Amino acid sequence: MPALDLLLANLLQPIVLAFLLGAIAGFVKSELELPEAVIKLLAIYLLFSLGLSGGRELAKAEVAAVLPLLGITLFMTFAIPTLAYHVARRAGGFDISNAAAIAAHYGSVSTATFFASMSFATAMGTPAEGTMAAMVALMEFGVVYSLVLARLALGRQGGGGVKVGELVLSVIRGRGILLLLGGMAIGALATEPQWQQISPFYEGLFRGMLMLFLLEMGITAARQIGAFRQVGLFMAGFGMLMPLLHGLVGVALAQAVGLGVGGSFVFGAICASASFIDAPAACRASLPEANPGIYLTASLGVTLPFNLMVGIPLYYGWARWLAG
Repeated sequence: MPALDLLLANLLQPIVLAFLLGAIAGFVKSELELPEAVIKLLAIYLLFSLGLSGGRELAKAEVAAVLPLLGITLFMTFAIPTLAYHVARRAGGFDISNAAAIAAHYGSVSTATFFASMSFATAMGTPAEGTMAAMVALMEFGVVYSLVLARLALGRQGGGGVKVGELVLSVIRGRGILLLLGGMAIGALATEPQWQQISPFYEGLFRGMLMLFLLEMGITAARQIGAFRQVGLFMAGFGMLMPLLHGLVGVALAQAVGLGVGGSFVFGAICASASFIDAPAACRASLPEANPGIYLTASLGVTLPFNLMVGIPLYYGWARWLAG
């Protein structure tokens, strides 16, 4: 499929159109707004649904078949925040705290991008393996690694030591890890009759819930763009070029270990994404001196729209091209 057709197919997806509608509402300062409690409920539902589906797929998979995917996921969990940290420090001139906060956001995963890529892969007739939910949970530890980098660097400057245990606990306490891993455990243990009883709720409603979630993400992203001046040209470029690099490398690595078009594409989208839910909370607690106007505007106001509208068809086209 030509690149322009892929781009149009992505832009015309109902979930992407919902995001664009939300962005328009945000730009025109519409009264459209989802209550905070509803947004939290949607996030819980989506994460738990993917965990359940992933657990069922993981239970069917052979351990030997999953190990190569686990290997490249671990590699990218450390490689992405390391590269992001050093680029932000050396090329961007940021201090340790801001560079580490940027690394934490780009080393973690955007659940919205993950949901959208899974939906796109299915719409294109190349559904991804359900084990991708486990990879998302694993990559959340990129936040811990980034914060450890910061504490080590600050410790050398007399800014305090590293409390790795507290950092790990802060990530585990986050709803993303608990819902994905807990959902996977429940999905793996559920029998087929038990799954049939709950699947209409967790499978049948998923795309509708995702549209509402992305509607709100569009509103939030549009409002965040108002702080674009705080990001600057460097972070605007960073917010598009770094995800592009991570996504292309992620797709290539996934195909190298035997994943198909859908799975390698979704893995690339995971690598390309930047967190704006769990990572900001961890950074506010561990790096209060870092500026949210920098890391949050870049991840939510630049990288999320770029991935949803341009990145997803690019990563998919790259996956199709590599697969021949």
